[in-house]
Amino acid sequence: MSKPIVAIVGRPNVGKSTLFNKLAGSRISIVQDTPGVTRDRIYAEAEWLNNKFTIIDTGGIELNTEDVILKQMRLQAEIAIDTADVIMFLVDGKEGLTPADKEVAEMLRKSKKPIVLVVNKIDKLKDEMNIYEFYNLGIGEPISISSSQALGLGDMLDEIVKNFKSPGEYEEDSDRIKIAFVGKPNVGKSSLINKLLGEERNIVTDIPGTTRDSIDSYLDTEEGSFTLIDTAGLRRKSKVKEEIERYSVIRTLASVERADVCILMIDAEENISEQDEKIIGYAHDLGKAIMVIVNKWDLIEKDTNTVNEFSRKIQGNLSFMSYAPFLFISAKTGQRVNKVLTIAGKCFTNYSRRISTGILNEVISKAILMNEPPLVGLRRLKILYVTQVSIKPPTFVFFVNDREAIHFSYQRYLENQLRRSFDFEGTGIKLIFREKDKKDV
Repeated sequence: MSKPIVAIVGRPNVGKSTLFNKLAGSRISIVQDTPGVTRDRIYAEAEWLNNKFTIIDTGGIELNTEDVILKQMRLQAEIAIDTADVIMFLVDGKEGLTPADKEVAEMLRKSKKPIVLVVNKIDKLKDEMNIYEFYNLGIGEPISISSSQALGLGDMLDEIVKNFKSPGEYEEDSDRIKIAFVGKPNVGKSSLINKLLGEERNIVTDIPGTTRDSIDSYLDTEEGSFTLIDTAGLRRKSKVKEEIERYSVIRTLASVERADVCILMIDAEENISEQDEKIIGYAHDLGKAIMVIVNKWDLIEKDTNTVNEFSRKIQGNLSFMSYAPFLFISAKTGQRVNKVLTIAGKCFTNYSRRISTGILNEVISKAILMNEPPLVGLRRLKILYVTQVSIKPPTFVFFVNDREAIHFSYQRYLENQLRRSFDFEGTGIKLIFREKDKKDV
């Protein structure tokens, strides 16, 4: 990481996510008066007095619990603490010092990381007296804030940046390939990411919908530098009743927007859902690089035709993105997991591909000679020349005599010719038709 990392930790429901959202400047974490709503750690970028840093929101720490989710939340907080350069320990000024606060403080002391003690929910001047009992934690001077009213945040941030190292001591981030893993709940997105990372980075249980937030993890390999985005599983709209689930759908769409490569994960034992088609269709409409992973392949009885039959079945549902490569894996056993980043990296290369104008016009001229544009009414399309104007996705502008003379079948023909002539496997491409003094189509 090129920037300092600040982890916000504390017991459940002390206001960590509200503070995180204030610092990030957007509603990234779920905020609701339900303890344990933020269950994985979430990353965002923040800045104070020209100091750029990464903040991590964590699930509340419950030290003495047998609940499987709460135990894994504690594990996530511990990983965040281990990753952080500075720890922001948040406590509740209204509730006062609790035995759980003392236990968390003891755990934080063992990390030997700089700790900034922050007393939240000091909403009025008369509440200031509430901070003094937190001196008993023995981890420094408490700073009073109200995250909901944005009071005292400046003093808190001043104290945090004091603990940063000099800028030269932080590594420079290389350009990272952002990969969003999308699909229904419980198809194995978190399991695959954990396998790729080689650590228990994301919560994995047999409870569908465990990942409610979109979570970034960072990975550097011989294949390149990646940001792996684990998204919440998408349910049918009729089943999305809780506010939490609605937020998750919105964040999944936002994750697709910022990703370079979108990986649709499918359970080999289940069919593609309508929601799967919609979310990957959204990625297709944006021109993203796309690949499809069929997980839990170890559970399928196979013969020599199984892969081809399964591929044809999926392609029938996803005919609009026939360019997407397929990979059959088992995140549980590790079968073919080593190919995931290789194929995703190739998709990204094609997503970033640029073709010279000369070669491009040569290909299109040959395509026109082989198949002349059809008449549309009394008009026939003439393509004057073509140029590529951008990448991510590769975008081509065709300068033509008359945009009204473009038939959708000929537009598809031109796209197919580009795909046959150049390697655009795994990426969407965009064709824009323009005539002088008129808008694009």
